[in-house]
Amino acid sequence: MSSRTSSFPTLDPPPPTMPDKKTFSEPSAASTDAIPDASVGAMVTIDDQHVEDGQYRRSFSSRQIHVMSLGGQIGAGIFISSGKNLRDGGPATLLLAFATVCTCVWAMLQSVSEMTIAFPVSGNFIDFADRFVDPALAFAAGFSMWLGWTAIISSEATFFSVLINYWAQDSVSEAVWFTVFLICILGIFCLPNEAFAWFEYATAVLKVFALIIFIIVAFALVLGAGSSGYLHHGGTWEHGLAFHNGFKGYSNSVLLAILAIGDNSFTGFVAGEAKSPRYSVAHAVKLIPARVSIFYLTSMMFIGLLVPATSDRLLGSSGAAASPFVISIDEAGIKDLPDLLNVVIILGVMSIGAESVFVASRILRAMSHQRLIPDWVAKVDKKGRPRISLGITLAVAVALTYCNLSAGGIEVFNWLAQISTTGYFCVWIVVGITSFRFRAALKAQNDPLFQEQHAWKCAYWPVPPAWLLVCCMLYTGCSLYLALYPIGSNTPSAYSFFQYMIGLFLIIFTGLGYKIVFRTKLRDPATVDLHSGRRPLSVEEIKMMDEYYAQPSRRRLWEYIKLW
Repeated sequence: MSSRTSSFPTLDPPPPTMPDKKTFSEPSAASTDAIPDASVGAMVTIDDQHVEDGQYRRSFSSRQIHVMSLGGQIGAGIFISSGKNLRDGGPATLLLAFATVCTCVWAMLQSVSEMTIAFPVSGNFIDFADRFVDPALAFAAGFSMWLGWTAIISSEATFFSVLINYWAQDSVSEAVWFTVFLICILGIFCLPNEAFAWFEYATAVLKVFALIIFIIVAFALVLGAGSSGYLHHGGTWEHGLAFHNGFKGYSNSVLLAILAIGDNSFTGFVAGEAKSPRYSVAHAVKLIPARVSIFYLTSMMFIGLLVPATSDRLLGSSGAAASPFVISIDEAGIKDLPDLLNVVIILGVMSIGAESVFVASRILRAMSHQRLIPDWVAKVDKKGRPRISLGITLAVAVALTYCNLSAGGIEVFNWLAQISTTGYFCVWIVVGITSFRFRAALKAQNDPLFQEQHAWKCAYWPVPPAWLLVCCMLYTGCSLYLALYPIGSNTPSAYSFFQYMIGLFLIIFTGLGYKIVFRTKLRDPATVDLHSGRRPLSVEEIKMMDEYYAQPSRRRLWEYIKLW
C-alpha cells in the first residue's frame, strides 16, 4: 500500500472473511485500518473516523430509488436545450448524438454498478478511484464533478427564471425568481432525508407520465393531428439539413446531449443511503438505460420530424416557447398544452436542482471522509445530513447563480455548462479505468466476490469500460475541435479555446497538482483494500432475492414497471 492510504466508509458490519493482514496497519476483528488524518497528521482508525464524522442513515427505499432512476434527469435538457441541438446539428445529428450518449449511460452503469453493489459507499466513483487507482485521480474526479454538479444548480435556477417569465413576461426582477428557487431548494434540505426522497419520487412520477403524454401527442402530430396540423413526410431531413454543420454540428450536439442526459451517477451516491443496494441498484442499471433510450431517443426522433432546424423560434424565443415540443404543438393549433408543459418543466428543474445539491454535497463529504480534503467537511448530523458539505455547496451555488445577473451572465452560464459537460464524460473515463483496476485487484487477491450468493457482475465485461474510454476519446476530440473551430467561425480564438477546454484543464491540473504535493502512488492490485465498506447480503436480503427470482418472468417485469 502507498504511503498515503485512505479509509472507506461502511454502514454495516464487515464481511466475515478478512483480507490479508498486510493490507492493514493494525489488523483486528474490528477492522482498525489506520489512516492519516489530513488536518492534524495523526493516525486514526476507521471506527474512530466513523464516530468522528458521523454516518448516513439508510433512509431510501428500493421503490424510491427505482422511481428516481426512472424519472431522474428529465427536465429542461430534453424539453428546451434540445432545440439548440436541433438548430446547430439538424435532426439526424440530434438523434445520432443522443444515441451515442445513451450507449455510454449503459456502459457507465454496467461498469460502476458491480463495484457499487459490492461496496455501497456514498463516495461511489471517488471512493473507487482512490481505492483501486490513485488518490490524485479521486481528487481530480471529485473536485471537477463537485464543481460541475454545483454549476448545474446555477443553470437550473436560470431555467427556472426563464420558465416563470413565460407567464410573468419579465414584470419581476430575475433576482426574485433566483431567490425563490434557492429558498425552495434550501427548504428541501432543511428537512429529513425522507423529504428529499419523496420529493424526487413525486416529481419523477409526474415527469414520466407527462413525457409519455407528450410522446403520444407528438406521434399524433406527425400523422397530422390538430386543427392546423398536416402530415409530416420527413421534409425537415431534406435540403442538407439532416446533418447540419457536419462534424462540427455533431460535436456540439453530442456535448449538449451529455449535459442534457447527465452522468447518471446519482443512483450510485444514493446507494450509500439505500436499504437494499443489491436490489435497487441492479434495477436501476436496467431502468436508466431503458429510460434514456426510450424517452430521449423517441422524443428526439419526433422533434426532428416536427420542427425544422431553421425555425426562427428556436433562435429567438425563450423558456417553454423555445421548446421544440411547444413549437410543434403551437403549429398544430393545440391550446393549453404549452402551459401544462411549462408546469412540468418547472417541477423538473426543481427536481434536478435538488438532485444536484444532493450529489454535490455527497461528493464533497466523500472527499473529506477519505481525507482528500480537510476532515471537518465530513461531519454528518444525527439525522444523517452532511450539513457542512451541504452548506458549502449551497453557498457556492448561490454565488454562481447571482453571477448570472451580471452583464456577462450568459457567458458565465456557458462556461459553467461546459465545465459540467466535461466533468461528466471525464468521470466516465475514471469509471472505465477503475473498472479494469478493480477486476485486476479481484484477480490478484483471488477474491471470491462473484461466487457469493446473488453476486452481480458487469455484463459483457470488458466491453462496457472499453467502450466508455473509446467514446470519451471521441468527446475529447469534439471538445478540441470546437475549441479551435466553434460553430459560426473558422478562425481559432483564445476565448472559444478556453471555454471548451477549461474543464479538461481543470481535471488534469488538479490531479497533477495533488499528486505532486502529496506524492501519491498508484495502488497495487495485490494489496488494495477489498474489505472496508464491503456489504454482504443479510439473511433478509437473501430471502427477498430468492423470492424475487422465484417469480415468473412476467412478474419480475412488472416490478420494473410499477411505480409504487
